[in-house]
Amino acid sequence: MKKALIILILFLSVQFAGATPIKNPKKELTEAQQVRLTEMENRLEEIKAMDFKSMSKAEIKAVKSEMKAMKEEAKATGNGVYLSIGAIIIIILLLILIF
Repeated sequence: MKKALIILILFLSVQFAGATPIKNPKKELTEAQQVRLTEMENRLEEIKAMDFKSMSKAEIKAVKSEMKAMKEEAKATGNGVYLSIGAIIIIILLLILIF
């Protein structure tokens, strides 16, 4: 059974090795986006410097929601990491082999 599984994995890995993913060019940020990015970085540094022990729960919750909103805004610019279907299948197969 293990030999058949290994042969299947080798066959599938050879199939996906020849496929090259479509590369998306990096998006250049506009001037407004660049300014917003620096504002977000500065705010993040301010949040890191805060003393959360002296804050109330409501204030901490407000800061967390602000950070979530900034994270979603940063993701909207399109600079994310994407996995192809072939990469996901290979990762799953490797996990099966390990365990």
